Amino acid sequence: MDDYLSGEEEDDYYYTSDQESLEGLDHDQSNLHPLSSSGNTAKVITKESLLAAQREDLRRVMELLSLKEHHARTLLIHHRWDVEKLFAVLVEKGKDCLFSGAGLTLAGDDPTFSPSSSMMMTCDICVEDVAGHHHMTRMDCGHCFCNNCWAAHFTVKINEGQSKRIRCMAYKCNAICDEDVVRSLVSKTQPDLADKFDRFLIESYIEDNKMVKWCSSTPHCGNAIRVEDDELCEVECSCGFQFCFSCSYQAHSPCSCSMWELWRKKCHDESETVNWITVHTKPCPKCYKPVEKNGGCNLVTCICGQSFCWLCGGATGRDHTWSSISGHSCGRYQEDKEKQLERAKRDLYRYMHYHNRYKAHIDSSKLEDRLSDTILEKVSILEKRQLQFKDFSWVTSGLHRLFRSRRVLSYSYPFAFYMFGEELFKDEMSAEEREIKQNLFEDQQQQLEANVEKLSKFLEEPFDQFADDKVTQIRIQVINLSVAVDTLCKTMYECIENELLGSLQVGIHNIAPYSSNGIERASDFISSREAGGEKCQASNSGCSSEDTSCSPRKRPRKEGIYRNNQTTLLDLNLPADVIERK
Repeated sequence: MDDYLSGEEEDDYYYTSDQESLEGLDHDQSNLHPLSSSGNTAKVITKESLLAAQREDLRRVMELLSLKEHHARTLLIHHRWDVEKLFAVLVEKGKDCLFSGAGLTLAGDDPTFSPSSSMMMTCDICVEDVAGHHHMTRMDCGHCFCNNCWAAHFTVKINEGQSKRIRCMAYKCNAICDEDVVRSLVSKTQPDLADKFDRFLIESYIEDNKMVKWCSSTPHCGNAIRVEDDELCEVECSCGFQFCFSCSYQAHSPCSCSMWELWRKKCHDESETVNWITVHTKPCPKCYKPVEKNGGCNLVTCICGQSFCWLCGGATGRDHTWSSISGHSCGRYQEDKEKQLERAKRDLYRYMHYHNRYKAHIDSSKLEDRLSDTILEKVSILEKRQLQFKDFSWVTSGLHRLFRSRRVLSYSYPFAFYMFGEELFKDEMSAEEREIKQNLFEDQQQQLEANVEKLSKFLEEPFDQFADDKVTQIRIQVINLSVAVDTLCKTMYECIENELLGSLQVGIHNIAPYSSNGIERASDFISSREAGGEKCQASNSGCSSEDTSCSPRKRPRKEGIYRNNQTTLLDLNLPADVIERK
């Protein structure tokens, strides 16, 4: 394993036997953490389960505070659907403070004010006398206006996108209007707008909830993802798209969200084009268009017909010819201008260095995605052969680690561009300290890059056509390289979190943690009632002592091997004897 981590020639790390390879794998066990066996903390919320997810939180608040649904929704929207935060405010400040802060007023009377039909009342908004019966409505706060004014107010707010928290029309009243009243009055004249209002209320569970976000796939799959614990993570939707939950962009660790935002803009805007123009062209003194010199003569002519001196940029004419230059010399050194030009050239070359390597690994990752189908075909051929070992999950495990480490390697270049540049951390590190940290990071980056390329090389080999001994050697290399790249990725993340970002005063640059399992794939959302129903059904169904399918003595199915043409991943961090038994 030391040969892998030091990046020496591949001939130096061929093991002589399969057992020796597994011993090397076991030797590295102390540096690796076992894969988590806990359940998924990210859930996929589809259009169908969105209402169920929202009602689950509503039910918790309704049962605790004995409220109606629209009152519970008002509280949750105010607290951004954070039930735990809502309960904390209730315990610390009490129910009255909780309600008043959210604009919730509970009145004992029914909100529909309906005196006798003959009674006339004056609306304070339109100042018209209307019959009280079915024409005036009073909200929980006690303010009463005519239905036409209420409907007009609701229409404006819904069209402005404020339907989630429509406040009372009364002056300085912060009470939130009853959503049932809003729906009833608007639907009488504009049923489509009432449907829009209902849709906004449902989607507020995603729009206002910091623990739930839309999947950012393009085209949009229609799913949302809910995380349970930390919002600083990367998740994979059921549609297959992987994204950063914090900023909703594609998964980009070890880049922080701020770094990735700057890198995206730098790659898409014209800043580098401007740098190239500054370095390689001169503006015409007449039309000011950039001119590129295509010959050795320093007397150039623009397409507009104007000739000018390439050395100083001055227009040639009566006062500026090769025989007579009036007032100045082209050979006179101008320090500020030369420094500006050199800086633009240096910044351009530095950006090109990091961007070219970032782009190269992104392109390699896209090409390696095609290996999945090829790998399955190779394994299918090997399964038909009478080899010494029958388990080929090391192939898919190696491919999984290749995808993961290649992605980490790709985004390590944008990270290095900003970490060791002057754009973000100029005042955080001295030049000497920056050089030491850069050398440390680049050494780890180089080791990871070397081992990733070796792993890619072995997986692309046509090992299904090799002899048995050669296949065994390939297996040894893939297993050890898989562990090596995983170890190097963990080491790089620890270096970034502790030595680089951890030592800075600026605390806004946090990265999603690394996991050997890769980015977590979100599971389907199941409400607590549905889960309870399934559990109850399972317990009621029971099983007899003769039923072997429920027998506790039945051996559980092993994970991490090929069964019925289904591929699962082998945990390369397990001890060698455990892997061998599989």
